[in-house]
Amino acid sequence: MNPLFHCTLLNAPFGDPALYIETLHARQSLLFDLGEIGALGEAKILKLTHVFISHAHIDHFFGFDHLLRVMLGRDKHIRLYGPPGITAHIAGKLSGYTWNLVKDYPLRLTVGEIHPHCLYHTTFTCAEQFSSEEAGSRSCDGVVEETPHFTVRAVALDHGIPSLAFSLAERFHINILSTQLHRRGYAVGPWLRELKELIWQGRPDDWRVSVPGLAGENEVYEVTLGKLKHEIVTITPGQKIAYVADCAYSRDNVDKIVGLAHGADSFFCEAAFLERDREKAKAKEHLTARQAGLIARCAGVKTLAVFHFSPRYQGFPEDLEREAEEAFREG
Repeated sequence: MNPLFHCTLLNAPFGDPALYIETLHARQSLLFDLGEIGALGEAKILKLTHVFISHAHIDHFFGFDHLLRVMLGRDKHIRLYGPPGITAHIAGKLSGYTWNLVKDYPLRLTVGEIHPHCLYHTTFTCAEQFSSEEAGSRSCDGVVEETPHFTVRAVALDHGIPSLAFSLAERFHINILSTQLHRRGYAVGPWLRELKELIWQGRPDDWRVSVPGLAGENEVYEVTLGKLKHEIVTITPGQKIAYVADCAYSRDNVDKIVGLAHGADSFFCEAAFLERDREKAKAKEHLTARQAGLIARCAGVKTLAVFHFSPRYQGFPEDLEREAEEAFREG
């Protein structure tokens, strides 16, 4: 199975948090946390459609200006999500510049501010000097973004302030049976991507699809979507990714993380300190590597990647990785 999501943990293990996720076969990427993003080239930044910010500490929010600089002048609509106060933080960033020459710039930013049971949207329009307009609100029981392809959930953890953790789940995975494709006389090509989109969009089974044959462009079949799903498609459970940034090790936080990350294929979790320094971790409201591993084991995730190490461990990051992995695998 070719996974839909391809993950790159930028700046790991000691740098600013930022998890870049590309979506296979689509000009779309997502970013979890917005630390330093200079490692991304312009082309990858321009693929971003959604940005999810855990909290507004500088190492999680520093990259906003870089993102804005690359997007400026582009016909883009970027959706950003964050905890209570994120709208004011972004407004403050935008107000730090002069915008008298942008009347023809189509860029828009829509900010989703996540509260316990409600999501408030505000849109900032570049052509109007990034003036803000309330774009509505809706009830929110954890789901902050939902598309035909994926769902993003969030929970608020305690880091002295609310710090959001996120999960990204593919709704379902579509597999094309290549052997059956040839057997039925169907050619490969862009139409297969369109077929997947029709399934993701929930089109009815009597929807007709133009299917190229093996003989070339002069051979085209009209086949119902239902028949194609029966002949050349299998649908399997989708991929799931969980992302946890800064948080204290508490019963409430652990329970929330385990619920959010349960069964994830990939679990990205902060691990700022070694267990021997757990009192420092407690004072800073961070996790130790061992605590991250124990949470991953409780959540039943398949793989664990730890990051956001304290600079005190420069030169031996493998100690934190080993401690986390041992706790994850023990028992």
